[in-house]
Amino acid sequence: MKKIVSLMLTALIAAQCLTAQVADGIKYLNYGKNASAKDVLQKAYAANPKDPQSIYWLGQAYLATDGSTPVSPAQLLEAKNLYQKGLGEIGSDPWLLVGMGHVEILEGGDLNAAKQKFEQAITASTETKGRNKGRANAGVLNAIGRANAYAPAGKGDNVYAVDKLKQAAAIDPANAEIYVNMGINYLKMGGENGGEAVKAFQQAATIDPKHAFALYRIGKIYQSQNNKDLFEQYFNNAITADPEFPLAYHALYSYYAAKDVNKAKEYLDKYITKADKDAKNEVFVAEYLFRSGNNAESVAKLKQAEASIGGADKFPAIYYLYALNYDRMGDSVQSKASLEKYFANPASEIKPEDYDLAVKVFSKFPGSETQAVSYLEKAIASDTSKVNKIAYMGQAATLFGKAKMYPQQIEWLQKQANLRGGPMGEFEFYTITNAAFASKDYPQTISLAKAYLQAYPEKAQPYSFLRRAAVAGDPDTLAGTGVPAIMFLDSALLTKDKEKNKKDVFINEYYIMKYYLKKMATLSDDPNFKVTSDGTRTSVVDEYLATAQKVVETTDRMMQLYPDPADENNKYAQSAKAEVQKRIDYYSKPQGKKSSGSTSTRSSTAKDSKSSK
Repeated sequence: MKKIVSLMLTALIAAQCLTAQVADGIKYLNYGKNASAKDVLQKAYAANPKDPQSIYWLGQAYLATDGSTPVSPAQLLEAKNLYQKGLGEIGSDPWLLVGMGHVEILEGGDLNAAKQKFEQAITASTETKGRNKGRANAGVLNAIGRANAYAPAGKGDNVYAVDKLKQAAAIDPANAEIYVNMGINYLKMGGENGGEAVKAFQQAATIDPKHAFALYRIGKIYQSQNNKDLFEQYFNNAITADPEFPLAYHALYSYYAAKDVNKAKEYLDKYITKADKDAKNEVFVAEYLFRSGNNAESVAKLKQAEASIGGADKFPAIYYLYALNYDRMGDSVQSKASLEKYFANPASEIKPEDYDLAVKVFSKFPGSETQAVSYLEKAIASDTSKVNKIAYMGQAATLFGKAKMYPQQIEWLQKQANLRGGPMGEFEFYTITNAAFASKDYPQTISLAKAYLQAYPEKAQPYSFLRRAAVAGDPDTLAGTGVPAIMFLDSALLTKDKEKNKKDVFINEYYIMKYYLKKMATLSDDPNFKVTSDGTRTSVVDEYLATAQKVVETTDRMMQLYPDPADENNKYAQSAKAEVQKRIDYYSKPQGKKSSGSTSTRSSTAKDSKSSK
């Protein structure tokens, strides 16, 4: 009898130890201490290789990452082999079915096939008697929620997972882990579910006040909202709940890394003492060294970490830190090469400020602008923030502007203005109009300058752009393309302040007059410029006379600006008008018959008149 009692007590103690090991493993996973989790769960599995929960949680440890890198093929294979081995040895256990479904989601397989395994696990774990009769096992439902919570965005079914977790919470309301997984799934359902996520994490912390991970996740939500007071509060609450929780120290280090180097170093030192020993921690030290200005030491530390990890591809943040250091050290070639590797690595967690560095570095290499902008386009496509998208577009425009690729600059400035919405600001108008002028697209410059002028009539720049583009678009004053723009400009100047602007308007009218005079000269040289003795004129002569009348109208406007007959400007306009009026009079009346009887001629008077032009 004593022997039987002893054996039962030994079995009970062993079961309790096994349960404690699994609980420690789960805690380590929440703490990001994946190596510790794997070690303790491996021991639990070794003690009882046919315990489904030990197998399941060891598989979860195999699948765990640091959050900055995806699950590797090797990790997937290791977990898959473990679960398949368990299924082969103990049959279709619910825990192992959920584990296999999780692997299938991570493999990118058919989500419905994975959910079939989840439903099979629910059926297999449903109680057939007792107070939970007809209900599935809460732990299994929670594992289903976890599988979807830790799946890459878009691969799991988070709505389905939340439903199962609510069922689990109804069965086991004192299980804080259920609410943690519920919160993560809510976050993956979109920003509008952030409030529900906070509620779930808060419920987990209410159930277990020492659940540092739940408090940390609330802090991460407020950090995503740039709410410094609240995210610091919750990160510090997590540390108070458990001073051994490393993730909160790391979050605070990351926040202060670019703001307060000394404070950041305090959090980094604490993080390293609390986290698992990992070569990746040396990367954080290298980041601190960069922040403190010790670039050569930072590069040396990165090379050391890279060698220990087995290559920067396994932790691409190394590439970005190389780029930062080399840029500061003046080695743009190595900085650019490092950035190319960083952006090409699918495991890179690219942040908005990373593109700032890319624009800065790539702009130093003529011909690399398009490549740099391709990174910005990826940022625009992936970023949900309108403010960030507008900033990226501005970076693209700046990059092309520096490269004097003006059409591309204009394209991005227009995209930026369209996304921003509403009227353009004065600086935006100036920038885009200047780009159009620099690209020698004078019609577009005139169009933009008109809009600029109408929006900001008190500014001098749109008037200047308008005139310069009109003149530059017709440098010989032969095509006449600048005349409508100059006339528009004069109208605007006279409306703004006639007395103040009359000199500028007079000069503009002189430009218009020159165009009409040159056109008259061209028409008079046309072989079809003919007037018969009875006064019949060809269409070319009619066009000549109409153009001459435009000169008269222009000189009249010039005299209106300076109405005093004694003024030199008025005298000039009077003289020009009189000369042109003589030509109008001459070609408007019959030329008279010549002694030879010719019916189509120009008299010597006409030729003299022509030569005087």
